[in-house]
Amino acid sequence: MARKVLPVIMCGGAGTRVWPESRESMPKQFIPLIGAASTFQQSIKRLSDLMFDEPVVVTNHDYRFLAREQLEEIGAKATIVIEPTRRDSGPAVAIAAEIGAARHPETVVAVFAADHVVLDQKSFLAVCAAAAEAAAKGAIVTLGVTPTEPAIGYGYIRPGEPLGSGAARRVAAFVEKPDLETAKRYLAEGYLWNSGNFFFRADTMLEELRAFEPEMVEATVAALKAARRDLGFLALDKEAFERSPKKSIDYAVMERTQRAAVVPADVGWSDIGNWDAVWKLSPHDANGNAIQGNGFTLDAKNVHIRSNDLLTAVVGVDDIEVVSTQDAVLVLKRGQGDKVKDLVEALKRGQHREATEHKRIYRPWGYYQSIDSGPRYQVKRILVAPGRQLSLQKHFHRAEHWVVVKGTAQVTRGAEDLMVHENESVYLPLGVVHRLANPGKIDLELIEVQTGSYLGEDDIVRVEDVYNRATS
Repeated sequence: MARKVLPVIMCGGAGTRVWPESRESMPKQFIPLIGAASTFQQSIKRLSDLMFDEPVVVTNHDYRFLAREQLEEIGAKATIVIEPTRRDSGPAVAIAAEIGAARHPETVVAVFAADHVVLDQKSFLAVCAAAAEAAAKGAIVTLGVTPTEPAIGYGYIRPGEPLGSGAARRVAAFVEKPDLETAKRYLAEGYLWNSGNFFFRADTMLEELRAFEPEMVEATVAALKAARRDLGFLALDKEAFERSPKKSIDYAVMERTQRAAVVPADVGWSDIGNWDAVWKLSPHDANGNAIQGNGFTLDAKNVHIRSNDLLTAVVGVDDIEVVSTQDAVLVLKRGQGDKVKDLVEALKRGQHREATEHKRIYRPWGYYQSIDSGPRYQVKRILVAPGRQLSLQKHFHRAEHWVVVKGTAQVTRGAEDLMVHENESVYLPLGVVHRLANPGKIDLELIEVQTGSYLGEDDIVRVEDVYNRATS
């Protein structure tokens, strides 16, 4: 192929099955579940081969700065497209096809999930080359993973006749997630797991979308046409995008098209769909125990512990998983991983903050982390990255005390402009307009003590904001 493949990374999911580490405030694609890098960063690194062009990342408004920062950490570049609302994978693939078609109608687009792991990079590139070759000839190709077990958590693909002389085969059928006995039969009959990764020519996908989902194409074309540049991101138009039907690409196209093909992929793939999958991919000791962080086992087998803070010990128990964070602990029997999603939904109904938020909340300028709270006070740790600043803001119900413990703070307080150094503090009375900035070369860390009658995050009136969050 003369043209490079345009890779598009879907990066907007919440990953509730790996709660409590993955939450809406910091979802699993940005967490190092396997290895030192996040799965998003691993996905970007996999696409560094010369067959691929610079990637496009499709994410939502809340994760745009996380995506950019994680790209910067690994020295990678990408076009980041912001979806104004979640509409499932169909509209996202339509946007990917339109971006590819704008470069050239016959651009081959490859769509990958940001939360998958691939252990065999060499085989992965060979599979991608085969899929791209078939896509260039007009097929819509999915990567069908060679099963390693009769899993009931995946959809399956029944391969049909060969598509030409390459590795691609026609898709004879897509089938839903089976029960165990059916999964065993699928394994014996050579079915493949549906990985949810696709290759297609831009004009081919758009032609099929126009045939099956004309409203989706109309909405996404309008959203892209009216998109605006926002702090280096490409923000799709909200009103137009929300006119699109909410539908997965499987239902929108793949299960209806006559152009579906599959390339078998034996590449050490996992979608890390739950904690069972993480345990399987983690290093084990002689007793099958996998421990990350501060964990300890005694007379235990096939135990999975993840704890980066509290010492977590398991004694005399087999086949369980324990995930400990600063504010939540999950104890899970092996094989029950998919029920964690139901647990999170129940926690949401009970209005448990821990269902969606971590104690540490990331912002474009750094993060804040709750330390302690009471009826009329709250204590936070705040970190501001070098060169970053918070919004110019005020509060109606609280005053704040800032104590600098590292770095130097540039503080706007009303008409004053103050430099506050390590071991110094500043008081911000209720109602005063203020801003915190880090003019230095190292992280700024401070302790914030809030006092007042109401301490919610919605008691912020932003007067000015470099991140376009000013209160209207």
